[in-house]
Amino acid sequence: MEGPSPVMWSLDYCHQVANDAAMGYREYDVRLPSDYTDGELKAALQKKSRLKDFTYAITRKSLDARKKHDICWQVRAAVFSPAYPDQQEAFPVLEIPRLTTDQSALVVGSGPAGFFAALTLQKAGFDVTLIERGCDVEERSAGISDFEAGGSFHPDANYAFGEGGAGTFSDGKLTSRSKHIKPERQFILETYISAGAPEEIRYLAHPHLGTDNLKVIVRNLREQFTVLGGTILFKTMLDDITVRDGGVTLVSTSAGVMEPDHLIIAPGHSSYETYRMLIRRGVPFRNKNFAIGSRVEHPQELINLAQWGVPSIRGVKAAEYRLTSQADEHHPVYTFCMCPGGTVVPATAYAGQNIVNGMSRYRRNGRFANAACVAGLQIEELLGREVSPLEALDWLEQLEASAFEATGYRAPAVSIRDFLSGNPIGNLPDSSYPLGLQEYPLWELLPGTIVQAMRTGLKDFSRKLKGYDRGLILGLETKTSGPVQVLREQDGRVSGFSNLYLIGEGSGYAGGIISSAADGVKAVMAIAYGQQ
Repeated sequence: MEGPSPVMWSLDYCHQVANDAAMGYREYDVRLPSDYTDGELKAALQKKSRLKDFTYAITRKSLDARKKHDICWQVRAAVFSPAYPDQQEAFPVLEIPRLTTDQSALVVGSGPAGFFAALTLQKAGFDVTLIERGCDVEERSAGISDFEAGGSFHPDANYAFGEGGAGTFSDGKLTSRSKHIKPERQFILETYISAGAPEEIRYLAHPHLGTDNLKVIVRNLREQFTVLGGTILFKTMLDDITVRDGGVTLVSTSAGVMEPDHLIIAPGHSSYETYRMLIRRGVPFRNKNFAIGSRVEHPQELINLAQWGVPSIRGVKAAEYRLTSQADEHHPVYTFCMCPGGTVVPATAYAGQNIVNGMSRYRRNGRFANAACVAGLQIEELLGREVSPLEALDWLEQLEASAFEATGYRAPAVSIRDFLSGNPIGNLPDSSYPLGLQEYPLWELLPGTIVQAMRTGLKDFSRKLKGYDRGLILGLETKTSGPVQVLREQDGRVSGFSNLYLIGEGSGYAGGIISSAADGVKAVMAIAYGQQ
């Protein structure tokens, strides 16, 4: 086996530029109008640096909306010049060892965790097969369009399952609170850019891709993976595993039986039958805290006015918000996955269930803004007894089925004011939800303690954001994260297993595009370096 031949991905893009140009750089912070031009940015940097001849690259950009009369961009830029000394700092990089190996890996699930695990394994020299229970993104988009036009629900072409995972149809946020994934994050961002993502994701404080971009990006990523020699099989279900002496020896799929040396499963948060199969085969799970609630929707202009004081601002797409409330101090309430200028979508993974989620396009120019409004819970405390992971899954699945029993695929909905009063009086606000609304007392679909916490939280939100109580609250939001968590080792291996890895949101250790993808990369790097 050969030693590693590093594939280098610079953590600091500007450090790379400086090295390539044989010059140093310094960073400067400037405040600029919301609709600033490149000329205005260069003039501000010239004033700050006192240089006449230089080049520059933005390294950080965030909107400062603390003062409604002075909303501006805070821009940090690296100014490159021979006048500055060469950079000597050592920046961490992700080094993917290139191995000579005949080992194979099977990756289950093509969401961010699964795809980046498969891509990294392929770059490292493994023989990689990636299976996905859903369709490719083109067929998946067609199935969703058919469902929303009144057709049947498609079990392998919906908002939960299919190429790119649930994140393909989302706002495509690329933020993460994880503190120890800098090299992985840079690798992920550069890979997205190579597949068509805008360059701005390198430096925006809150970068996003939008579902319209993501549908193109995941297709291009698939092509990158297959060009490297990887195999991807769509409409292929993981059915069962055979375990012997602490290792997975056989994997049964709808495409046949496979015998990989390494099995990496990235099931997402909706693959309940996969969870149940793994539990039956001795994979250890425990319950974890999660959150449930509904989705709130407002006219985007209302949110713009509340946040900015004006209906729109040149140079800025749409106002965002992130709200929290301690509520009853046992069930914190917060908004999640806010989609500016977005759409509320029917996000069920299975027929006979009804849940909602949100998505936005890159321009965020839709009429409405939406966000989850959820309350945290601990399942044993809520039910007042010990609950096994299987029971937790059953409880949540029944909750999701209850909404379908109430309204079919239409979204049960009331105004926020009616939700607060507990007295629906009609006159539902307009909505982006494609399958239509049905007025329904949402508080009858959720546990009482969650309803009370949400009411307290919504009152707090209405005090913080003017006009918030004039919005709509609809559907069940149950997929902020899964209700169970696998027991695994520091390297990502499932505890008690030698070659089984569970990664991403479905593992219970990650959430969102970046942290899920990084979770997959980290597990694979442990496999690769263990083979040297």
